[in-house]
Amino acid sequence: CILKLICISEAYQIDTVINLNVPFEVIKQRLTARWIHPASGRVYNIEFNPPKAVGIDDLTGEPLIQRDDDKPETVVRRLKAYEFQTQPVLEYYWKKGVLETFSGTETNKIWPHVYAFLQTKVPQINQKASVTP
Repeated sequence: CILKLICISEAYQIDTVINLNVPFEVIKQRLTARWIHPASGRVYNIEFNPPKAVGIDDLTGEPLIQRDDDKPETVVRRLKAYEFQTQPVLEYYWKKGVLETFSGTETNKIWPHVYAFLQTKVPQINQKASVTP
């Protein structure tokens, strides 16, 4: 992985790498709370967009399912793999002085900071653009 980074860094002038630092427990909580209606693809989250009846699609009355990749054991395994694979990348770009990390747990609280930072990097971004993702 590091060899690929060196090749990429030599081929392209990378002056900024953004790292969104969200606690794994928050990510796990959000992903494992996700349930879907397989036929339509409707997504529910038991914390902030729950179905009207537990485990039942609002429109069809059919059962909701939890995808295998949203089950707690799978999410934990994916997060550990992500951390293992990403740590050397973050260290590489940190040593190059181009890593910018934003920490938080909510998009609407992190995004304004990311947006403001990007404004310093690319000031010609349309000023009328929304500051929400």
